[in-house]
Amino acid sequence: MLLLAFDTTAPACSIALVRDGAEIAGARALMPQGQAEALVPLIESVMAEAGVSYARLDRVAVTVGPGSFTGVRVGLSTARALGLAAGKPVIGVSSLEVLAAAVPDDERGAGVSILAAADTKRGEVYIQPYCATALGPQGEAVALAPENIAAWLNENPALAGKTFLLVGDGAALVQQVLPQARASTASALPDAVVLARLAAQRDPDAAGPLPLYVLPPRITLAPHGGRLRPAPEVPQI
Repeated sequence: MLLLAFDTTAPACSIALVRDGAEIAGARALMPQGQAEALVPLIESVMAEAGVSYARLDRVAVTVGPGSFTGVRVGLSTARALGLAAGKPVIGVSSLEVLAAAVPDDERGAGVSILAAADTKRGEVYIQPYCATALGPQGEAVALAPENIAAWLNENPALAGKTFLLVGDGAALVQQVLPQARASTASALPDAVVLARLAAQRDPDAAGPLPLYVLPPRITLAPHGGRLRPAPEVPQI
């Protein structure tokens, strides 16, 4: 199965062309803003590098959030447009699940719960617990101030007695209030290769993917009046 997968929910763009679980081309760039201008040119460069046309894709995969409100919308709208133009199904996956799935096997084990944590940049953390062995969610995704996380965990009976493993760019904020939790060596940002592997296992939904915001948007008009800027030169990571 050949998938084009990309994430724009974090302060970065992660794009991968994945065949049967293996990356054949990709691009990763840090960018606190500018995904709207950079995403399509980066996708075009990845497709050109691999010499693959959109018609040969089996699926398009995209993260649906939670994360940057603008980033979620940019990713979803681009995925829907590509899927519609190429006549391919679009699969949406939670960005927190992508973080949890990236945790290496040797860090998992019985009695471990993965806490996928993404910094909202608003003084809170998007957080969701996952079973380390089956990767099933052990609660809903929520947005919490760090000082409220311990009480929230204590209210979840499925997490009683668990060892917590943190992953995501919000892990450091969580560790301040859960010093006993361990930090994973996995990437702190969603990886498009992991996204593609998860999407390959999902059945397409005729309604298409829907955004997962968790928090209401907080939007201010940009200094350029909301117009698209020229695609920036972005550092590869």
